[in-house]
Amino acid sequence: MHGENLPEWAVDLFSPLDDKFGTELLEVSPERTVGRAPVKGNTQVAGLWHGGGSGLLVETLGSIAAYATAQPDRIAVGMELSVTHHAAVTKGTVTGVATPLHIGRQTCTYEVVLTDDDDRRVATGRLTCMFLPRRPGQD
Repeated sequence: MHGENLPEWAVDLFSPLDDKFGTELLEVSPERTVGRAPVKGNTQVAGLWHGGGSGLLVETLGSIAAYATAQPDRIAVGMELSVTHHAAVTKGTVTGVATPLHIGRQTCTYEVVLTDDDDRRVATGRLTCMFLPRRPGQD
């Protein structure tokens, strides 16, 4: 699911996993990419937001931000992902905001801060991507 006013190239960026997770993309740019996902349906056995969900949201938002940076002649592929968990969440949504820590010629690193509906930090993630030339037919 996507918010309004997204770049045309961002409309089809979600994978089937993002769709199953219920991720909603709200804002896309190289400087700030925002999305959210519901806690319901994405919990571990104790009823808490799943740590893998944090990883998925960090990877998705960081990758889309890196892809926005790489446009139009390059693509971005992930190299390293890390997530630190800070607080448990049991309801509502988790929102992530990806902002660049480093944008270079060949790599970029994004910090993704995840918060709950009370604006409490749930997790902090980092994603480093490498830029590759876009090949014909590669979207």
